[in-house]
Amino acid sequence: MHTPGTMSAPSLPATPPASDAATRRAMQGNRSTGTTPEIALRRALHRRGLRFRKDYKIASGGRGVRADVVFPRQRVAVFVDGCYWHGCPQHFRMPTRNADYWAAKIARNQARDRRVSDELGAAGWRVLRVWEHEPPDDAAALVAASLHQAVSRAASPSVH
Repeated sequence: MHTPGTMSAPSLPATPPASDAATRRAMQGNRSTGTTPEIALRRALHRRGLRFRKDYKIASGGRGVRADVVFPRQRVAVFVDGCYWHGCPQHFRMPTRNADYWAAKIARNQARDRRVSDELGAAGWRVLRVWEHEPPDDAAALVAASLHQAVSRAASPSVH
């Protein structure tokens, strides 16, 4: 599990500079959902007998946020963050081309991740963020433990 990074967010140019046509095509081909790490996590969760909603929209801060895996009843939202797009401290390497643009882009992504996690947390959701490089079975164990805690909290009588 991780906490989004703390890169500062310089302003972005009006349009992202494509270094060449091949790079532009490759970047446009990146999926926003149904990525290999997400599928691996979902399979690991299914092997544990867990059922969930995928790419599920949760109201947050007046707009909808789509979490990769959601357990609505337990109010647990799981995001599988890509090492490049979310600035993984272990794997992220700043590109040499258009470095200013990419530094600002990754910083904005991290700021958005923090804001979404904070907003969902304030609304009573438990937010889990796992890196794409984490072994799916380890991430599934973390999710299962979080679900167990959520069920335990809901079952215990409230004390005033």
